[in-house]
Amino acid sequence: STETTWERPSSVPGTPKSPVSQKKCAANSPSVLTVNGYHISGTPVHQLDSGHMSLRKASAEPQTPGSPAAPRRHSKESSLTINCVTFPHPDVMPEQQLLKPSEWSYCDYFWADKKDSQGNNTVSGFEILLQKQLKGKQMQKEMAEFVRERIKIEEEYAKNLSKLSQNSLAAQEEGTLGEAWAQLKKSLADEAEVHLKFSSKLQSEVEKPLLNFRENFKKDMKKCDHHIADLRKHLASRYAAVEKARKALTERQKDLEMKTQQLEVKLSNKTEEEIKKARRKSTQAGDDLMRCVDLYNQAQSKWFEEMVTTTLELERLEVERVEMIRQHLCQYTQLRHETDMFNQSTVELVDQLLRKVDPAKDRELWVKEHKTGDIRPVDMEI
Repeated sequence: STETTWERPSSVPGTPKSPVSQKKCAANSPSVLTVNGYHISGTPVHQLDSGHMSLRKASAEPQTPGSPAAPRRHSKESSLTINCVTFPHPDVMPEQQLLKPSEWSYCDYFWADKKDSQGNNTVSGFEILLQKQLKGKQMQKEMAEFVRERIKIEEEYAKNLSKLSQNSLAAQEEGTLGEAWAQLKKSLADEAEVHLKFSSKLQSEVEKPLLNFRENFKKDMKKCDHHIADLRKHLASRYAAVEKARKALTERQKDLEMKTQQLEVKLSNKTEEEIKKARRKSTQAGDDLMRCVDLYNQAQSKWFEEMVTTTLELERLEVERVEMIRQHLCQYTQLRHETDMFNQSTVELVDQLLRKVDPAKDRELWVKEHKTGDIRPVDMEI
């Protein structure tokens, strides 16, 4: 017969044969299990799906699920599956290179799902990154609100200072002391102007930029979230198709084996015909499985590429956000220093006049202005 029967391959396609090893753990560091970049300190293999892990791709070829017919034994198989994603088994590939080995980059450490604080539900690594970005956005908004409150305080303070400077209390003080007192009241008006300008600059140079930065951030994050989620759903459906095709192949192989055994016991034309038919179905099932594996690999490769690209973009946005806030807080401190300097200048003239206060001169001036006579009275004579 020219017909052929599909046989299970001896090794899994796409498994890297010569991975690049990278030793990163110090002698006294805890033991680290690495599965295609998944780092889990002291975590058993069967618990990998709940760890906080990282992905590292060592081969340009996508990975494939395990062999179709043989049972899954972690000590022997060359790959394992976590959340519908396949990775080389640590016994086969204990370590691989990080995508960015010199940095704690987002693209290396957020590939697996993580259980929430209650341990009930799981959150994807990508969702954790999104939550980080949204939290950063909220922190930025709250910082702007904080500056807004400071602006209100400055405006109210300037208003009260200006009002106080117009108060008529002690307005009749005379002499050099009266000049110093009048200048002190005027300095309040000057200080009020300084604080009013400070509040205006805070609004235009600190608060407004904080509020306007990345206005469409949340909308963009939703697009990224939906895109990655759709790719994961597509990957899960492809994985389910592989499992279904693997199960169908196993059944076809069992059927072929059973009919072959029947042929050995009882020869008949009917049995030979059934064997040919079973062989064709087995071959077709094998072809279907290979096709499903190929589609799965394509879906996984697409998901991997989009995850790397998107996580690097999220990382860039976070760096940009932190740097932007740092610059505007520096602007805040600079304005504050300038305000202190201007406030100091408003009282310098007051200090100069206070140093010139002379009680004797004040008495002389007052006497000259208010005297009623220069001659003392004399005793009356009889």
